[in-house]
Amino acid sequence: MGNEIKSMSMASMQRMPYYLSYLNNRKKQLIENITTVTIAEDMQINAMVVKKDLQLATTVEGKPNVGFNVEQLIWDIKKFLGYDNTKDAILVGAGQLGKVLLSYKGFENYGLNIVAAFDNKTGIMDSEINGHKVFDIKKMPMLVKRMSIHLGIITVPKENAQEVCDLMINSGIKAIWNFAPTHLIVPKNVVLMNEDLAATLAILSNKLKDLLKTEEIL
Repeated sequence: MGNEIKSMSMASMQRMPYYLSYLNNRKKQLIENITTVTIAEDMQINAMVVKKDLQLATTVEGKPNVGFNVEQLIWDIKKFLGYDNTKDAILVGAGQLGKVLLSYKGFENYGLNIVAAFDNKTGIMDSEINGHKVFDIKKMPMLVKRMSIHLGIITVPKENAQEVCDLMINSGIKAIWNFAPTHLIVPKNVVLMNEDLAATLAILSNKLKDLLKTEEIL
């Protein structure tokens, strides 16, 4: 599976969770089979793109005029993305953004289980957020090593992010999901994913500006 994911383009990888969400909704509507053309039309994606994406994840080819079995397709995509294997994670930074992530129940649909949160602020430590205990960050290395946790989420201010990142790595964390608006330095054997909200907003604003200009011309 690792080699398959590496060969998949980032654009295709980013579309996979949207396919999964779409298919889960179709399953709730008791739809048993679906074609790539229907998926493409509903999601407003080129049908050939959908076909190529799904070929990377599916174990069974779609049948002519019938398409894919929805339940099987959901299982295949979950397995391909690793959602069938729950990954325990810890979160550092139980401030406003941290609380939002700790309160989000949708992570379990994607195989992510936040087992604990950490902070260093009095009043936040020893509290509980949506069933998640918030510990003193000093206890993080011991818990991470004891539970063999390899995934860490950073939601601290940017001036503290690198220090937290280093602490995670020294504790045994191998993959970091960073929400702090700053560049982090990690060794080659650690996976880093930056969730840059400012960059996303900039792209959204730019596209909105282009859209409004187009509407003015029309």
